[in-house]
Amino acid sequence: MNNPRIYQLIGLCQKARHLISGEFAVKQAVLSEQVKLVIVTEDASKNTLKLFTDKCSYRQIPFFVWGDRNELGRMLGKETRVVIGIKDEKLAEKITEMIKSDG
Repeated sequence: MNNPRIYQLIGLCQKARHLISGEFAVKQAVLSEQVKLVIVTEDASKNTLKLFTDKCSYRQIPFFVWGDRNELGRMLGKETRVVIGIKDEKLAEKITEMIKSDG
């Protein structure tokens, strides 16, 4: 589980500027329907998990609980990250496919 290739693809999304990270920024992107995929880490709080589950399901945005906050933050060059949003549809599809085959 937690395939390192998925973290690498997420890092590539950031370099291509197709990634939004941080709870507030991703929430705003979900509300304006700018993201095609939302990932919340497995160690996120119950409140954060519920917030994004509700917002994404209402707007029919794909949503996964996957990864580790420290590893995700390290891959993005930040301290820790609990939630990210992918803006590019093709990259979102590829990450979705990889997460489904990983679990």
